[in-house]
Amino acid sequence: MSATTLEIRSDLKIQLDHLAEESHRSESELANEAVAQYLAQQRRITAHIQEGLAQAQRGEFVTDEEMEAFFARYTEPQA
Repeated sequence: MSATTLEIRSDLKIQLDHLAEESHRSESELANEAVAQYLAQQRRITAHIQEGLAQAQRGEFVTDEEMEAFFARYTEPQA
């Protein structure tokens, strides 16, 4: 493994220190786990965006009726 220096905000450093102590794990182990999870999440988001763009380029759109039905399910009725 290679060493890299990162600047961590003091409030996050305090939380990292506490979690490392409570979990009996090293700060490096926790930081590596957090970075790995963040990168995996960003890859999933990017893949979804790219798939949506590819669908749009292929002309795969929902109809106006499908879109209206979607929003009708998730909005409150007007009083």
